[in-house]
Amino acid sequence: MEKGDENKKVEVEEEVNSNIEATQEELLTSNKEVADEEDKEAMALLLEKKEEEAKDYYNRLQRLQADFMNYKKRAEKEKSDIYLYANEKIAVDLLNIIDNLERAVSSADENQKDTSLFKGIELVIKQMKETLKKHGIEEIEALNRPFDMNLHHAVAQEESEAEADTVVEVFQKGYIINNRVLRPAMVKVAK
Repeated sequence: MEKGDENKKVEVEEEVNSNIEATQEELLTSNKEVADEEDKEAMALLLEKKEEEAKDYYNRLQRLQADFMNYKKRAEKEKSDIYLYANEKIAVDLLNIIDNLERAVSSADENQKDTSLFKGIELVIKQMKETLKKHGIEEIEALNRPFDMNLHHAVAQEESEAEADTVVEVFQKGYIINNRVLRPAMVKVAK
């Protein structure tokens, strides 16, 4: 072979090799692009999944915070109710004592009302009522008032000149503690 043919052959081989190399590079590049595109899609899907997880965690956190705030409010209310109504049981027991003292005072005849013992009992009743009032316990006004089933317990009815459904007699006084009925008043109501 001649030198010129050899040169051409070498040139053709070089051109073929360069074409092969270019094709290989092109294939690699296109494979990288395909791989990059697939990676991008996979990353996008992964990102979307992680965003949904984050939203779910955020929603859970918000619900948990709301539940905690509700619990806190409920606990505070229960605590304040305990303070408000802590005296309730002892007050009911004291009311029975006051009732008995008042019955003793009302059963006394005129000769006994001037004695120091009678005046002492009245003073004790007054002090006990003031102490109860200081702690939020007050007497329910019932006599000659309209009957209220929330405040009064009717144990009798009677024909009377008073307006119908009016309290005409109080058998046992009722009391409220901080606007809640501690003991309803036992009353007789007009028909």
